[in-house]
Amino acid sequence: MSTTPTAVTCTAVSFAWPDGTAVFDDLQVAFGPGRTGLVGVNGSGKSTLLKLIAHELTPADGTIRVAGEVGYLPQSVTLDNGLRVDEVLGIAATRTALHAIEAGDASEEHFDVVGDDWDVEERALATLGELGLGRIGLDRTIGEVSGGESVLLRLAALLLRRPDVLLLDEPTNNLDLYARRRLYAAVASWSGVMVVVSHDRELLDLVDQIADLRSGEVTWYGGNFSAYEEALAGEQDAAERMVRVAEADLKKQKRELVDAQVKLARRKKYGQKMFEQKREPKIVMGARKRAAQESAGKHRILHEERLADARERLDEAVDAVRDDDEIRVDLPYTAVPPGRTVLTLLDLELRYGARVTGGFDLRGPERVALIGRNGAGKTTLLRTIAGELEAVSGEARTHVPLRFLPQRLDVLDDGLSVVGNVARFAPGATNNRVRARLARFLFKGAKADQLTATLSGGERFRAALAALMLAEPAPQLLLLDEPTNNLDMASVRQLTSALESYEGALIIASHDMPFLESVGITRRLLMEGGELKEIGREAVGYPS
Repeated sequence: MSTTPTAVTCTAVSFAWPDGTAVFDDLQVAFGPGRTGLVGVNGSGKSTLLKLIAHELTPADGTIRVAGEVGYLPQSVTLDNGLRVDEVLGIAATRTALHAIEAGDASEEHFDVVGDDWDVEERALATLGELGLGRIGLDRTIGEVSGGESVLLRLAALLLRRPDVLLLDEPTNNLDLYARRRLYAAVASWSGVMVVVSHDRELLDLVDQIADLRSGEVTWYGGNFSAYEEALAGEQDAAERMVRVAEADLKKQKRELVDAQVKLARRKKYGQKMFEQKREPKIVMGARKRAAQESAGKHRILHEERLADARERLDEAVDAVRDDDEIRVDLPYTAVPPGRTVLTLLDLELRYGARVTGGFDLRGPERVALIGRNGAGKTTLLRTIAGELEAVSGEARTHVPLRFLPQRLDVLDDGLSVVGNVARFAPGATNNRVRARLARFLFKGAKADQLTATLSGGERFRAALAALMLAEPAPQLLLLDEPTNNLDMASVRQLTSALESYEGALIIASHDMPFLESVGITRRLLMEGGELKEIGREAVGYPS
């Protein structure tokens, strides 16, 4: 790694999507040495900023300068299943040259390829070992590893390159507890410049500073995420106090303006009476009337200016208080009577080797957590229950309406708008009804007409969930595969609140233990060693 001080500088950066949706306008931000957590609500532009820095997107205006090499781990990792591990790591050519030299081929071209990298295999295996991938080796293909392992392989490739600037976009998505711990260790030991976008509190508590992206501007906070939350809470308390002070001042100015208007009206009435009674010469009374009118006008203007100033101070105080939009999920009435059989699994053998031996019944409004390592078969089980995959043998039978929200949110058509996607799932719903439902998911006005391809990860989740909930009949069995992967923390809290009011049966595959506990899980199923078995509460955080 270079010893030259490294930095990322964004100067007057502007960017908009092809449909005209603006993301940044004159953005100014710089990232220096250390680990930075980039936070903000879904759709604020965090992933877009990383793509701009990684040169995967080009700004419409402004400049982005990076001192040193950039390594970028995107939010969605898609690899060719035919690639070998050494190809993903970028060392295949070097390995081939090394093996040729070891076999006695002393061609100069082999030495040119190897250069000084004689220990590349040892370093690669050591890096894989540090990330818990030592058993994979260098010759297996991507088709033989799980989605979570693919993420760690991409990270291993970056660590081997030793870039000066490392960009990580939601790196813990799709990772099980074991893999997350490996990633935490890699982040904690990183030196250089790192910018990480995440909703994972444990990961964000490893950073050195927080950059809060809000309304196209970045506010900096020293320390980790816990320190940021504490500082933000203090700021919000002060901001709310200022709102109360400004509201009180506004009321006071309104009262004083009314009092002044009453006094001026009385004076005018008295002056008119005196004029009518002609107790003084006409010229004197006329002068007094003009003077009184001028004084009244000045008095009125003074109080109106004070009232306008008070309104402006209130507006500024209100703007300082955060009102981060959160999804508002209104789940349909989906009650399942206690004891009613919702799902039956019988001697079920799944694709890729996993199985459910004997019988398993889900009854009434039970809430099941489905946990296990990456690649254990959790997603395969959910897809089989949902009817997307055929079982090798046995039976998976549902007895109530079912909806399945997949991990990759591939239920959406990127070529359609958000409204168009939701309408596909509810062809009988009117346009007004679709838009009214979307408004609860924060897709209002032009946002509802935005192309799905331009949405952030959290926005895609909201669009997919809206489609799921608007579809009819309403689900009495809901299958969720890693639902919190792309949600900011405010949205996770809102989803938790919504699921608390859901009266149907739930099966949730997730590595997010705090989320699982918050939704009132009643049963816990562990997929391990190709078998599904029920475990107790104490075993939820399965050991490392």
